[in-house]
Amino acid sequence: MALARKVSKSRLCCRQVATVVNTRSTNRLPSPSTLRARDRPTRNTFTRGGTAPHGVAPKSAADFAFLLHGLHDLKDDGVMAIILPHGVLFRGGQEEKIRKKLLTDGHIDTVIGLPPNLFYSTGIPVCVLVLKKCKKPEDVLFINAAEHFAKGKRQNRLEPEHIARIIGTYQDRPEKVERYARRVGMKEIEANEYNLNISRYVSTAEQEGDVKLEEVHAELVEIEKTLRAATEKHNRFLKELGLSPLPSGDQ
Repeated sequence: MALARKVSKSRLCCRQVATVVNTRSTNRLPSPSTLRARDRPTRNTFTRGGTAPHGVAPKSAADFAFLLHGLHDLKDDGVMAIILPHGVLFRGGQEEKIRKKLLTDGHIDTVIGLPPNLFYSTGIPVCVLVLKKCKKPEDVLFINAAEHFAKGKRQNRLEPEHIARIIGTYQDRPEKVERYARRVGMKEIEANEYNLNISRYVSTAEQEGDVKLEEVHAELVEIEKTLRAATEKHNRFLKELGLSPLPSGDQ
């Protein structure tokens, strides 16, 4: 995806980056869909001395297997951007342990939420996780771009201005952009039990304005007066027709 390539090429604290990841042996990693069953990551794919430093992804959801495979091959000053379903941000069990280890080791740099229905193969919204081995800040940048897209008949798309805003926010790493981005310290993430659900940190909900009780009360009084006048007028017509009147507010 073009966005993942642009994110991985954006230089922050790292000097050398590649198209998607800058690995020890190659500048590209195969996607999960192109891997044959015998080529897919196993328990020994990313071990050090016979142990997996970040844990092993469960067989029921192997998203972290591909992430850890890429991270294992990432150079110490490289940048990795990987597209994953939102479940990796909050699922529990073994995935929670892997997520916690990645965070405490300082590998998760940025979490970017994308709009739904961007891909041909699935309509679910996805996220881009940016990982580094040379990460320095003690925080994680969250970008909630779920509402910034061009709607299509069958498929949504990111326009150049949408991608430019994501990349610009990623590079500038602002403290906060209202309803769009926020840098979150590790203490807050720890307090949330290492849950990285984007809406937990960057809500796109618009804040409701203050309710002015005097104005609302005056408006309700005017509505009540109008309703009474309309009821009285209607009842006069009903009386002429010999029909029962409508009940008034006093009855």
